[in-house]
Amino acid sequence: MTDLNESLIDLQTRVTFQEDTLVELNRIVAQQDQEIRQLKEQTLLLAKRLDDFIYAQEQSGIKPADERPPHY
Repeated sequence: MTDLNESLIDLQTRVTFQEDTLVELNRIVAQQDQEIRQLKEQTLLLAKRLDDFIYAQEQSGIKPADERPPHY
């Protein structure tokens, strides 16, 4: 009977540890999801700003390759 009790206690301990691990992993995944969403928004904003910059450069007729670097 002692072996059965020890086995039961061992199983309960493992289940408790696994539940704690799942809660922690869920918290981390939710945090990463939020970070990924923010990074996607920032990427879209930067892409739009780059498109706007390129459009403005094309409209002005000045090509970046023709510009002198600022150190000249």
